[in-house]
Amino acid sequence: MAKPISEDKRMMILNGNLVHAILMLAIPVMINSFIQSMYNLTDTFWLGKIGTDSQAAITLVSPIQNILINFGTGITTAGAILISQYLGARQDKQANSMANHICLCSICFSFVCAAACWLSTPAIVSWLGARDDIYRFGISYLRIVVLDLPFLFMINLYTSVKQSQGDTVKPMLLNVLGVSVNLLLDPLFLMVFHWGISGAALATLLAKIPSAAIALIALRSRKQLVRIDFHGFHFERSKMTSIFKIGLPTAIGGSTMQLGFLLMTKNVNEYGTIATTAYGIGNKINSIITMPANGIGSAISTIVGQNIGADNIQRADKSYHIALRIGAVFLFVFGMILSRPFIAEPIVRFFTSDESVVPLATDFLSIMAICCWTNAFYNVTQGLFQGAGHTMITMAVDASRIWIFRFLTLWVCSSLLGMGVESVWYAVVVSNATSALILYILYWTGIWKKRTVKIDKD
Repeated sequence: MAKPISEDKRMMILNGNLVHAILMLAIPVMINSFIQSMYNLTDTFWLGKIGTDSQAAITLVSPIQNILINFGTGITTAGAILISQYLGARQDKQANSMANHICLCSICFSFVCAAACWLSTPAIVSWLGARDDIYRFGISYLRIVVLDLPFLFMINLYTSVKQSQGDTVKPMLLNVLGVSVNLLLDPLFLMVFHWGISGAALATLLAKIPSAAIALIALRSRKQLVRIDFHGFHFERSKMTSIFKIGLPTAIGGSTMQLGFLLMTKNVNEYGTIATTAYGIGNKINSIITMPANGIGSAISTIVGQNIGADNIQRADKSYHIALRIGAVFLFVFGMILSRPFIAEPIVRFFTSDESVVPLATDFLSIMAICCWTNAFYNVTQGLFQGAGHTMITMAVDASRIWIFRFLTLWVCSSLLGMGVESVWYAVVVSNATSALILYILYWTGIWKKRTVKIDKD
């Protein structure tokens, strides 16, 4: 007999104190996001000890990995949205069936992508404009890290299934294990065995394996209500249609956005290795700054999903406003503090000792930090639309953020104003703020209240 979903969490999301519900879900997601970012941060830290070229190579090829990850994440994001709506409607058997369909899609996709990217890596790295050592380092790193996609997608599947039920703690603990392994292997492979950038990639790959194995075992456990069990499994076209209807826009939007990041990195690379390294360090630190917004956005997606499943639009709306206030105030205060150069510079120096990189990365970090409060509007409103199943809207905004607003700002600043590498810094903050404003305006149209997926009845 399957163990029923924790009623206290479901009741908290559907009927309890909303501040408590938001923080209950958001804080573990924030910690989990920080833990996941530690994979790249750890690589960046240790590679900074052996040379700027290695850091530049990771910055150059990481968007390729992120494109694949974001496309696959669209599938698991659809799973979290659909499962949460089924659970809100108390259609628990349908939620379990949806989990099985999501598993098939994500695992098949991960194997196909890993193989395709491994074969095409030399051509991709060459197209990015890498030469000499950066070309060799880029190929070595990317070919190894793409092999972790099946393991990463299993972890993401586990996270989606648990988060849809209001459990964000167990995914966090699972990632603690992976990062702990990575923290041990990175210095061992880089500083003791001297395997260079290949050692950093191998450490990341090996760190994912135990977490993926535990995730698979947990999802197969008979004690879980929402579990992976193909005994008596029946393929349902309606569920696959729902997955693609919700997941494909998220996948396309995320991948298109990452492709834009890739082209941005290529543009930065034209300013030289120092600029590319500074851009990479600034982006990694910025990913930490915006974690509260990401966490609250994920929490709102779950809360909105369950409440829309329960036909409680008013509560979903109320949760959005509370979350937006929490995120915006926190990021405004935190951003003002971090934007001070005397605080930003020591943080940058933690990742590099190259005196030519430090001032560029410090300027980039300071500019992003002072505007990071706009990420609260972006991520929380995006979470609202995703929880409601309106991923076509988030796809359009994600794509336009990079392909229209960012590149347009970059062109104006570099070609018309002659701002040089600072054009990249301002392109990032202007595009983020513009997209946040657009999403906020779309919220007030009320379009998110329209049903996108029919909840099947048992």
